Amino acid sequence: MHISQKLAQAASQQKPTFSFEFFPPKTAQGVQNLYDRMDRMHDLGPAFIDITWGAGGRHSQLTCEMVSAAQSHYGLETCMHLTCTDMEREKVDSALRQAYKTGCTNILALRGDPPRDQEKWEAKADQFRYAKDLVKYIRQTYGDHFDIGVAGYPEGCEDQEDPDLLIDHLKEKVDAGGTFIVTQMFYNVDIFLDWVAKCRKRGITVPIIPGIMPISTHGAFLRRADWTKCDVPQFWHEALEPVKNDDAAVRDVGRDLVVEMCQKILDAGIYHLHFYTMNLAQATRMVLDDLLLTPAASGTPIDKPLPWRQSLGLNRRDETVRPIFWRNRNTSYVARTADWDEFPNGRWGDSRSPAFGELDAYGIGLKGTNEANIKLWGEPNTLRQVSNLFVRYLKGDLDRLPWSEGQMSAEATVIKDNLIDLNSRGFLSINSQPAVNAAKSTDPIYGWGPKGGYVYQKAYLELLVFPSVIDEVITRLEKDQNLTYYAVNKNGTLKTNAPDEGPNAVTWGIFPNREIVQPTIVETVSFLAWKDEAFRLGQDWSRCYPAGSATRKLIEEIMDECYLVNIVNNDFHQTFEIFEIFEGLQADDFDKEFHSTAQNGHHNGDRQVVNGDSKASEVEKAISNEPAKVPFQTALRPIENGSKAKARTTEK
Repeated sequence: MHISQKLAQAASQQKPTFSFEFFPPKTAQGVQNLYDRMDRMHDLGPAFIDITWGAGGRHSQLTCEMVSAAQSHYGLETCMHLTCTDMEREKVDSALRQAYKTGCTNILALRGDPPRDQEKWEAKADQFRYAKDLVKYIRQTYGDHFDIGVAGYPEGCEDQEDPDLLIDHLKEKVDAGGTFIVTQMFYNVDIFLDWVAKCRKRGITVPIIPGIMPISTHGAFLRRADWTKCDVPQFWHEALEPVKNDDAAVRDVGRDLVVEMCQKILDAGIYHLHFYTMNLAQATRMVLDDLLLTPAASGTPIDKPLPWRQSLGLNRRDETVRPIFWRNRNTSYVARTADWDEFPNGRWGDSRSPAFGELDAYGIGLKGTNEANIKLWGEPNTLRQVSNLFVRYLKGDLDRLPWSEGQMSAEATVIKDNLIDLNSRGFLSINSQPAVNAAKSTDPIYGWGPKGGYVYQKAYLELLVFPSVIDEVITRLEKDQNLTYYAVNKNGTLKTNAPDEGPNAVTWGIFPNREIVQPTIVETVSFLAWKDEAFRLGQDWSRCYPAGSATRKLIEEIMDECYLVNIVNNDFHQTFEIFEIFEGLQADDFDKEFHSTAQNGHHNGDRQVVNGDSKASEVEKAISNEPAKVPFQTALRPIENGSKAKARTTEK
């Protein structure tokens, strides 16, 4: 969506909105850390973000990659900075092509700063001289595809200190095709508002976005104010000087000063604030909280068009259906389906087609460095210790697991005790959701979609099950007509009672004047694609540890021997019935260290057949000659007086 449209909507509703600016970090780890921060700051509810461009395009490829990731993987409406300083036309064309292909529809067109080895900016032959030339070129080449922002300078800029002359230049950029203006940072609101009035008198009618620089440390505050040569009111210095050596106090005082400044801007009828975050979150979040603009501070949940975060990549804005398996790994799903030409029908083709991308693409493997992951998860040497990691995650003591990019969702709270009990008995849960029967679409936990609707979902559970009890678990599943399941091991042996290979809707919504929307499904081809990824993540986890170590052997054995099982309760009134399948089963030898049990032998290659049709696709064929390991014969056993799952409950 164009930024100018978002701004017009905010102004018409007199509803304040905000946005964030980020810049490309210098290191690969810095980039990953920034992605994580961007992902978390998404939950603050920005209308858009923008990503800067180095002078002469020094970080141009990284900028393009970050725009693609933010837009496609993290679902953030993204504006790409593009400068024409020392830039060949082909480099500009390449950047615009990449932005177009990622689904980006917003460009901030700038002349830019001179390269570091030049004191002043100098135009070269066959290059853009001014930002207005770049604006005109983008408009001529791409028509109205891109919303084009331009820069405004309320207090002058480095090579032109006359703000009135700069207003004339700004008018030329708008007349060339600019549709919104982002200002240089400032701290004196009166100067800014006076400048806005002058722009309006000059005939500049497009939205003007004030650039806000939060205060994190006193030294950084002074450096940035000096660099931009912006006026700082004397009372700001008087407030900050006494606490300048206390960073926490500087943030608190600076927050109050910036909040007062922002409130004055909002009161003047300008309803959007653009924050120069410097890739930091705390100072910006403090300001937004005090302005009651974040969901947590205002008590208003983020609008959720769908129960999963929607990608804004090219051709993905109309995507309405996803397999539930990737609910905790949004980035991976987007990466693996990046080449699909339209949605959702890429999933409905021949199940033997390579619909999902390779597992080696960026963003699919295990997050974090080996050192960071060992620090997070320790070095478990027994099944009990692995089980305890899952329990700690469910209790909120761990930020993530290999199969979950973030903390457990709020909706899982209703089944939290059941999940803790299940994992404490040696069943390792990866994904789950409770049943929901007609929750309002505005419900802060379960709600999604437009107002006036109702949402539903079936209870779902996905977990790793040891081979010694898989037959008992499946026998119980087969006896309950409400439950459908898929179970597959690393080698591809598939067992299921699903009647066909079509999709089974597990989440859906009913809204006024709209068809039923079913945004999450379970079906064969996507589960088999997810199977490869799920076992790969376990393998990646094991490789955080040295070869031959007890931890590595333990995790490898779990991956080699366990079945990945998903269960759907098709009676959407029932939340706890799934857990009854596991009553009386518990892990044995919790504290016994596991060692490699590989022996010569042959896998039985069994495949569950329902109504005479094999449920294994081509990827499961020809495994009869593959060596197999002896399963954990005593890893799990029935117990006579085990803890019972909660009684069946019908949700309201």
